[in-house]
Amino acid sequence: MTTTLRTPKVQALLDRLFEAAARDQSVSQDPSASALEQAEANSGVYMPISASGGELLYSLVRASRPSTIVEFGTSYGISTLYLAAAVRDNGIGTVISTELSERKIAAARANLAEAGLDGQVTILAGDARETLSGVTGPIGLALLDGWKDLCLPVLRALEPELAPGALVIGDDSSFDSMADYLRYVRAPENGYVSVPFPVEDGMEISCFTGC
Repeated sequence: MTTTLRTPKVQALLDRLFEAAARDQSVSQDPSASALEQAEANSGVYMPISASGGELLYSLVRASRPSTIVEFGTSYGISTLYLAAAVRDNGIGTVISTELSERKIAAARANLAEAGLDGQVTILAGDARETLSGVTGPIGLALLDGWKDLCLPVLRALEPELAPGALVIGDDSSFDSMADYLRYVRAPENGYVSVPFPVEDGMEISCFTGC
C-alpha cells in the first residue's frame, strides 16, 4: 500500500526542499542576540533534519499512534511534513508546531498546503516557551529541533503534559550545545529511558516513563 510519504506530490516536494537545504549558508549565532534576532538572522537557513531522520520520525509516529504531537522548531516544515504524513496515514492525531520566524512560518504553511497536509498541522507563531505553554496533553510524541540551548527548557515545560510512554526526540544530539539536554534525559531519576540513534547529526530518542 502506498503511504502518503511515497506519493509523487509529497516525494517531489521533499526532494526539492532537501536540494534547497543542501545549499544552506552557515547558521549565524550571536550569544548576545535575542531569540527573535537570531531567528530573523537565520530566516533563510533551512536547518532540516536528514532524510533518514525524517523516515525515522514517520515510522515512530506510525508505530506509536500519538493523538497529539508537538514540534519545537518548524523551520521550512521538512520534519513537519514527515510528521503530518504519518498522522494522515494513521487516521488519528494532530501536529502542533511552533516557529519564531515569520518568513519560515509562511514557507512551512505553503509547503504543507502544497503537500495537502495542512489540515494535520497547526503552526504557532512565537517563542516556544510561550506558545507551547497553552498546549494540553496528553502529548504522545515531541520533536525538539529548535535552538539547542532551549531544548531542555522546552522539554521541562512540556513534561506535565507528556503521556506515560511518550516519545521525545532530540535532534542534532551530536552538537555540543545539546550536552545539558542529554545529561537530563539520560539520568534515570528524571523519568526517561533514553538511547542515541545514529542518523545524521544524531537523534536522542527518549521514552517518558511517567515516573
